[in-house]
Amino acid sequence: MTTDTATRLTQDQPTRLERIKANTRDDHQQIDDMVMAMKPFDNRDNYGRFLGLQYCFHAVMKPLYHADDLNALIPGLSDRSRFDSVCADLGDLGLPLPGDPGAIAAPHSGPARLGWLYVCEGSNLGAAFLLKAAVKLGLDDGFGARHLGAHDDGRGKHWRQFVQQLNGLVLNPDDEIVLQQGAHDAFDFFHNLLIMDRKVAA
Repeated sequence: MTTDTATRLTQDQPTRLERIKANTRDDHQQIDDMVMAMKPFDNRDNYGRFLGLQYCFHAVMKPLYHADDLNALIPGLSDRSRFDSVCADLGDLGLPLPGDPGAIAAPHSGPARLGWLYVCEGSNLGAAFLLKAAVKLGLDDGFGARHLGAHDDGRGKHWRQFVQQLNGLVLNPDDEIVLQQGAHDAFDFFHNLLIMDRKVAA
């Protein structure tokens, strides 16, 4: 995997990110629907459950954000991790750190990790709506909802930078398939977390 700063895609050719988005649209909608069904912003108890799921997801993502090879491909990647913010949010609310999320983890090597990063970074872009909803619980990006806050550079600018970096990577056809599957797997991972939460809450 290398970065090709000279590549220019024609207007009628979808970018890599556009292909991932199209291929995971149903996955994304399913997750959104399930998260809203748990009513995370109705009260702090529900929000605490949601925060526990976020902890499990960002815990498995943390090694990807700090992988040397991925940081070489995507400069500044390590600064994007929200794991520490999730931990701080739990501490703000006096909640313990959740246990092991299970045997499933993000891949430790290969282009599938790029698909997982797409899902995680995309969730931060959509977190603006969630942050507004958290306000009615007395939470904000300085207390209890830090992980939903925007980057200092701005949420949109930070996302566009990631998109440019992801689209600029040169991958062979097999790696493209693996990347796409990685995005599906990341959504599946969070889907399974939501299912487990339902069972516990029932």
